[in-house]
Amino acid sequence: MVDATSLIPLKDEPATPCVLPSGYVPIIKVPAVLAETTLQIVVEANITLNPAAGEIKRVYKDVFLTQCKLVPVKFEEDSCPGIRTVTRAKLFVEGYIRKDIEYATAACNGTIRDRIATVPFSGFADLKGDINKGGDFILYPILGGSSESRSRYINPRNSDAPRLDKYFFENSVIYNDQPYCELISADFFEIDFSPTPTAAGDTFNVLREKIVVDLTLKVLQERQVRVPSLGPLC
Repeated sequence: MVDATSLIPLKDEPATPCVLPSGYVPIIKVPAVLAETTLQIVVEANITLNPAAGEIKRVYKDVFLTQCKLVPVKFEEDSCPGIRTVTRAKLFVEGYIRKDIEYATAACNGTIRDRIATVPFSGFADLKGDINKGGDFILYPILGGSSESRSRYINPRNSDAPRLDKYFFENSVIYNDQPYCELISADFFEIDFSPTPTAAGDTFNVLREKIVVDLTLKVLQERQVRVPSLGPLC
């Protein structure tokens, strides 16, 4: 017998939110999708099994990203003062495939064994162009640049020589929102086999895997956008 409590239904009424008056155009900062792309990852790995396996029963797989960095390589003119539009970039991706392998040994009426292995992968993709023109970017990333300058002075006592003990320094820094990735889906295609063919009833202790993963992800960046108000609801 398990102790349980019957819950009392609570009254539920819709509440009317209060929004900005009509005519206001607030600026909000939200994650904006820069690109949505599918990367094909191809890896091969040998996984040891201890104790040895007689038959593979099931294999479950997941993908984990440990790194996803967008490196700009081409720019357009400034979209705002000091802010450049990125029109081409390299997307560096690194992570691993986590495999949960269930297999049976040669023992009669034996237990099902479990082997968890991680298969690392890394690579890069070239993102460029407007998606409406056959490119990759739904929205171009932006990147603000930093600048440093140094002004020199002439020697007031000798106009033929500069002063080496007096300078004016100026620097400007823009702190950018770094693009980041978000996993959407992963489609796995693989062949698992023993490198050495085994007869029925024999065992093998190495599982060779040839894996193809179609990994779909989003590339996002925090951006400011204007959202017009339709007026108060309350």
